[in-house]
Amino acid sequence: MSKGFSQNFRIKNKFSIKKTPTGYQGKIDKRGALAILEEEKAKLYQLQEKLYADGSQSLLIVIQAMDAAGKDSLIQHVMSGINPQGCEVTSFKTPSSKEYNHDFLWRHYKALPDKGKIGIFNRSHYESVLICKVHPEFNLHEHVWKDIKQIDTTFWQNRYESIRNFEKHLVQNGTHIVKFFLHVSKKEQKKRLLARINKADKNWKFSENDLKERLLWDDYQKAYEEAINETSTADAPWYVLPADQKWFTRIAACQIIIDTLKHIDPKFPRLGEDTLLNLQTYKNLLIK
Repeated sequence: MSKGFSQNFRIKNKFSIKKTPTGYQGKIDKRGALAILEEEKAKLYQLQEKLYADGSQSLLIVIQAMDAAGKDSLIQHVMSGINPQGCEVTSFKTPSSKEYNHDFLWRHYKALPDKGKIGIFNRSHYESVLICKVHPEFNLHEHVWKDIKQIDTTFWQNRYESIRNFEKHLVQNGTHIVKFFLHVSKKEQKKRLLARINKADKNWKFSENDLKERLLWDDYQKAYEEAINETSTADAPWYVLPADQKWFTRIAACQIIIDTLKHIDPKFPRLGEDTLLNLQTYKNLLIK
């Protein structure tokens, strides 16, 4: 089943956001999905333990989506069963003045996972070709461009190239990359935003800015489509997951992560003969 998810949702050819389903139409139901997710999380735990013990490679998981697509809940439900020492989540907000004084990738370099660990970017370096494309004036904060007219097609092509080179460099140096776009429909987003208003325990999640950004839905869809087409590579693929049913999104993401870790194939360190003999000695001492 997991190989099917990896192949079905991986972007290899031209990606059309309008032609890609936001809902799941298969045979799994929500009850069955919960049972499957628990089984998969047990597999994920075992593979993450090997990655941590091996200590020679790392995994970077990038999660991008429209507002209310389920990024936070995906991280919570899929990664909750693994060893927290071997996983770190970074949520990228609006850059600080210090971050604006560096290139757009600088703050992301600093958040990369150590060898042996899984790093999760909740939003990522892709904000620089998504929100910054919908709001090109944001780029002027970098103090490189004085005029919005300078931010043209060449500017965006250079950014895509920088991202491809950045990710290629990471893969060549032992950081494997999986990128998820949670593809939610406009109708489902409306439903979830209304739930944030109607349910008291979700009021804190609602922001007036969500409505302002929703007015730019078509612009964001175009930006996502172009970014994914420009940066889905063999080494750093994009997976576009239907996100109208959160329970399905979680299973698909979990199984794709498992497939990626299996491909990495981490191993528990092999101890030398002298060390193994010493372990037996220590065992005898403990027993006594």
